[in-house]
Amino acid sequence: MPTTITYLSHSAVMIQRGPVTLLIDPFITGNPAATAKASDLKPTHIAVSHGHADHLGDTVELAKRTGATVFCNFELGEHIMAQGVKAVEQFNPGGQVKTAFGFIACTKAFHSSSIDGTGKYMGQPNGIIAHFNADAAASAFTAYHCGDTDLFGDMALIGEIYKPDVAFIPIGDRYTMGPMLATRAAQLIKPRVAVPIHYNTWPPIEVDVREFAPRGVEVRVLKPGEAWRVS
Repeated sequence: MPTTITYLSHSAVMIQRGPVTLLIDPFITGNPAATAKASDLKPTHIAVSHGHADHLGDTVELAKRTGATVFCNFELGEHIMAQGVKAVEQFNPGGQVKTAFGFIACTKAFHSSSIDGTGKYMGQPNGIIAHFNADAAASAFTAYHCGDTDLFGDMALIGEIYKPDVAFIPIGDRYTMGPMLATRAAQLIKPRVAVPIHYNTWPPIEVDVREFAPRGVEVRVLKPGEAWRVS
């Protein structure tokens, strides 16, 4: 079945393939760049890279309403279950969880992670790998969501192992890589397509997306709410 990617804005992306709707870092409510409403989203799966509010976002409300399974690190999973979410799959860097469609894996990221306003530690921040098995209508598909992170050399190894078709790479600077470092990250990962995320949501992370220009990697800039049917 075809794969459709929708950039929901900031770091929130939606991957749809057949009956599966995977949300990653679904920060919608309170997001000034969002064009969707959380109440309109119907995920079957949710993956969260770390505990900051602009990534955890609407996870708890969405999971309670839809019954979606949440994938996240151990500490964040404990917090989410304490809010009443039943279906939580916990993992840590290097681990993966098999799903009906393939698997979701956890990679490292270099950032911080806490519940905003409390300072409560939410475990190591992570990147997310989402792999969809081949089916009768489409080839296998793999996405790498880097989460919030600095540049690090093991991105090349992650790219070599998982061979992502698409990488979602933060470029907004200040709290993550800026365009220069994100360009190097894309060249290390070597996805077929790189999609810039985590930029221009607020003034401190406003950048010129044209400065994100990796060699040998197609860049696809998606506007908030824009959908892309992956060929």
